[in-house]
Amino acid sequence: MSRKPIPRFDDNYTEDSARQRRAFLEAETGVSLTHTGHYSLPPESVRNNTENFIGVVQMPVGVAGPVLIHGEDAQGWFYVPMATTEGTLVASYSRGMRMLSESGGVKTTVIDDNMQRAPMFEFEDARAAKRFVQWMQATLPAITAAAESTTRHGKLLNIQHWQIARMVYTRFNFSTGDAAGQNMTGKAAHAASQWILAHSPEPVIHFSLSGAIETDKKHSHMNLMHSRGKRVVAECVVKRDVLAQRARTTPEIIFKQRQRSYLGAMLAGSAYNGPHSANGIAALFIATGQDEANVVESHTGFSFMDITPEGDLYYSCTLPSVICATKGGGTGLSTQAECLTMLGCNGEGKARKLAEIVGATVLAGDLSLISAIMSDEWVSSHDAYGRNRS
Repeated sequence: MSRKPIPRFDDNYTEDSARQRRAFLEAETGVSLTHTGHYSLPPESVRNNTENFIGVVQMPVGVAGPVLIHGEDAQGWFYVPMATTEGTLVASYSRGMRMLSESGGVKTTVIDDNMQRAPMFEFEDARAAKRFVQWMQATLPAITAAAESTTRHGKLLNIQHWQIARMVYTRFNFSTGDAAGQNMTGKAAHAASQWILAHSPEPVIHFSLSGAIETDKKHSHMNLMHSRGKRVVAECVVKRDVLAQRARTTPEIIFKQRQRSYLGAMLAGSAYNGPHSANGIAALFIATGQDEANVVESHTGFSFMDITPEGDLYYSCTLPSVICATKGGGTGLSTQAECLTMLGCNGEGKARKLAEIVGATVLAGDLSLISAIMSDEWVSSHDAYGRNRS
């Protein structure tokens, strides 16, 4: 069987080019693409988002909430769009949001904001590498100028470095405004590295734009310690009577389980010691046009609880590397822009606000799930909402 390439045209983003590709695939695979070919967005709008465009995958979108957030940027009541095919998910997050809101709301704080590229430089020996580090620190203003010449929004904040043998592994830390910033920082770090290679007094015998310690779209302990994206804390004092009425449990029962599940998470080497941060982040990311692969880094973090002197439950989650954007990528596509606008997060100056909403959403889902587990309603709720029907 000979290779039959996918049809391409002078303009690959027209109704006709998409229709001809669907016809080609239907002939080659025998599968009807009727539903895939029904969409409301203009094909030209996906020019920078996908190639070989044939249509869309229709993802159900539910709305959770409202949730009351007291953030530095996100303030007030929010209805949270969640794209998911998992029954019970939206209902569970809505219940958690109600419990948080009836307890006074969620306080959210962004405490760090970076995006990285991590060039690696190799030298003749360790002493040459050491001299290079000293030179790089002394010439940081010139390196910064080279990096920032490529972008209007990115700013080089600092360069971290770790020397191993004769290699110097760096992390160029940038602020990126309302963009997630992977492409922005890649271009800026490339320009800075080219300046370094041209001016370094120590001969560089090997160079790579990525030495892999930025761990792009991979979980790592590095990004738990040194944030990649936005480091977000969401916290709430959940009232005892709210837990009794809405979840049929108590602060003591939840806290006791948390102590035990924390050990289980350690035993498993889990990247997050709370119930399920990835569920809410993935659903919210898909609805708002984020790069879905960034869920890998964004879902990692720490859950913490305490019993207050008044007998209520202090509950928090810390997400060290939430990578989200309100400009660029898929955020400008038709339905994704509508979802961002629903949150008041469409456009400039809104990325930190979106990150705070992500944190509040994760906390709501965690509270609801652990409550369902402790009141023995986890399985029955999935049965009631259809997930386990067959």
